[in-house]
Amino acid sequence: MPPERRSRARPDRSAGARLDRKSRKKPDRRAAAGPGGPPRKAAPSSQRKPPARPSAAAAAIAVAAEEERRLRQRNRLALEEDKPAVERCLEELVFGDVEDDEDALLRRLQGSRVQAQEDSDDSEAEKEPKDNFLFQKKPVWVDEEDEDDEMVDMMNNRFRKDMMKNTGESQLSKDKLQKRLKEEFQHAMGGVPAWAETNKQKTSLDDESEEDEDDLLQRTGNFISTSTSLPKGILKIKNCQHANAERPTTARISSVQFHPRAQVVMVAALDNAVSLFQVDGRTNPKIQSIYLEKFPIYKACFSANGEEVLATSIHSKVLYVYDMLAGKLIPVHQVRGLKEKLVRSFEVSPDGSFLLINGVAGYLHLLSMKTKELIGSMKINGRVAASTFSSDSKKVYASSGDGEVYVWDVNSRKCLNRFVDEGSLYGLSIATSRNGQYVACGSNCGVVNIYNQDSCLQETNPKPVKAIMNLVTGVTSLTFNPTTEILAIASEEMKEAVRLVHLPSCTVFSNFPVIKKKTISLVHTMDFSPRSGYFALGNEKGKALLYRWVLFICFKRQKYL
Repeated sequence: MPPERRSRARPDRSAGARLDRKSRKKPDRRAAAGPGGPPRKAAPSSQRKPPARPSAAAAAIAVAAEEERRLRQRNRLALEEDKPAVERCLEELVFGDVEDDEDALLRRLQGSRVQAQEDSDDSEAEKEPKDNFLFQKKPVWVDEEDEDDEMVDMMNNRFRKDMMKNTGESQLSKDKLQKRLKEEFQHAMGGVPAWAETNKQKTSLDDESEEDEDDLLQRTGNFISTSTSLPKGILKIKNCQHANAERPTTARISSVQFHPRAQVVMVAALDNAVSLFQVDGRTNPKIQSIYLEKFPIYKACFSANGEEVLATSIHSKVLYVYDMLAGKLIPVHQVRGLKEKLVRSFEVSPDGSFLLINGVAGYLHLLSMKTKELIGSMKINGRVAASTFSSDSKKVYASSGDGEVYVWDVNSRKCLNRFVDEGSLYGLSIATSRNGQYVACGSNCGVVNIYNQDSCLQETNPKPVKAIMNLVTGVTSLTFNPTTEILAIASEEMKEAVRLVHLPSCTVFSNFPVIKKKTISLVHTMDFSPRSGYFALGNEKGKALLYRWVLFICFKRQKYL
């Protein structure tokens, strides 16, 4: 075969391989069929025509595009040389490395636009896999410590140990611990606080308050005014978590008292236990519980220095003394010189020197606080209803069942004065203020008479400064706060029968208690914290209710005592 025909019969396969398969022409079957006859067979491969080569115009267009791309690349490199290194690094972080191909940047931008469009489609588009996105951004920097699921030890921390639900939670991850803390906070607050609600809509009142605050920040001056006394009328008070929430009980709370030097509250009940709690207003974690077998507690009290706890029972003549520093429980079975068969009600002097026991048949027994030995006795007519020390521990005030009040001198144990409580048939309670100004006497008819201490010492028939008549049943509890600005009165014979009296105006705060809620029930004991920041109540349901005062200083900015 001649060389010309041989080259024509065998086309250049390398050239055909460079062309796309789609550009190859398929045989025309219709043309292969003869007129009215069956289709003809395809010609052998040796007789087929070679594919057409690309035209000169297409080659020229490709060369021009390549030349244009090179020109753009040269211009961009020239501009890059003039830019500082910081700007080039910033562009690489934002747009990526596009030195080799600028079309990659266009594809990435198109991909992000397609992704944003697909996010706004219907639910059908949301079901599509995320792999359909042309581009997904990657984080610039990743911290390896964030990826490690670090475990937190729950056993070696007493606050975290109380949050364990079972023994298997000795270790928790940070996410689970954060969730547990959130649950504890919401439980302590009674739900999600208003300031933490993200979907809360602003009202017109909130807008006005914000405008007032903006106006406040635009001016200078002394906006905070000092006050020498607590304002009367409405008392801003906040309901906190129960003081004994970590040790609940159904027995009646017989005593609740704050520690004189620490942020601790003591709760004693008829279930034979005295418990100490740390006061924080949120969880009030339990510190310790002392159990006294067959000893339903009638009254428990701290010593003046806070190092001891004294407790008496309903049907036992033993006086228990718990040494908090040594952790020892010391029973006092019998007081030398004291013939009383039953010791129940007692008082501790403010200076910590004396212990006063209310006996039977009108006797008052004065004991040494250090040795628990009898110093002397004082007698009044009738039975002893209640007694208390003066603020300087030099005098004793005693209320009798005949409605009379006796004033005794501690050192000489002589009666200094005796007067009839105005309008009282028989007394139930008595209290003195810390500043030595007032004496409050509660009677069976629900009347609380507030006297001046000087008049009680000098006059035989003193007139009360004010008679509080907001209770209709016998007043069984009276307590002044340490600053002598509030007098708490309560009756254990009627539910919600507790009032807070403002001093020196002697008017009752109108917003306490909230009668509609009815959460207080029957009050058996109450006390103020040493700085008057907290107020505690003990009821018959075994709950030690805890409240906290709130003062409004400027506009709506709050500060706790």
